[in-house]
Amino acid sequence: MWADEVFKQLGGEVRIEWHVQDGDKVVPNQVLCTLTGPARILLTGERNAMNFIQTLSGCATVTAEYAEKIAHTQCRLLDTRKTIPGLRSALKYAVACGGGYNHRIGVFDAYLIKENHIIACGGITKAIETAKQLNPGKPVEVETESLEELQQAIDAGADIIMLDNFTTDMMRQAVELNAGRAALENSGNVTMETIAEFAETGVDYISVGALTKHLKAMDLSMRFKD
Repeated sequence: MWADEVFKQLGGEVRIEWHVQDGDKVVPNQVLCTLTGPARILLTGERNAMNFIQTLSGCATVTAEYAEKIAHTQCRLLDTRKTIPGLRSALKYAVACGGGYNHRIGVFDAYLIKENHIIACGGITKAIETAKQLNPGKPVEVETESLEELQQAIDAGADIIMLDNFTTDMMRQAVELNAGRAALENSGNVTMETIAEFAETGVDYISVGALTKHLKAMDLSMRFKD
């Protein structure tokens, strides 16, 4: 999609024939697409097109690796807003292609009440009440750092509660305490090694900033053929 747009912006003289679909697994030396057009335009658009393909493929790949780790559970893998400036939509699309799910796009589609908001409003309860009064029906998520804060968020009617840097034992206690009243999202200290253990506690979501923040581009290249 984004690579196609690069050449479209250069006049539309390049035809791209894709041999794979978004989200397909690929193997070394596999040809992903064939481009036909004037050499001048191909070379002009090469770097930008490759940047999109390599970066988004890398994002989808690491997402798939994380998603595979928790495939045996009901927990969903979420991305975050920690994205490269200007590439949020593209990276969130790549996450979806890799088997993850998109968290909120920005500050407009859901409230995420974090530590600074809580302090500014005078507490978790007041922050949640204020959010619900300002925009009834808009989802409200609140960050908590202890079981006591979790209870406050539950009592105040939060829709989603983020468990920030909870241990696995604390997560299990949180699931029991919550009893299905709000969706629970784990965040913090999530790695390829820890995500399965976290998911097995019974939380509904795990958000991983590394999906879109610590990117490793896929090693790809464009080659001319006679």
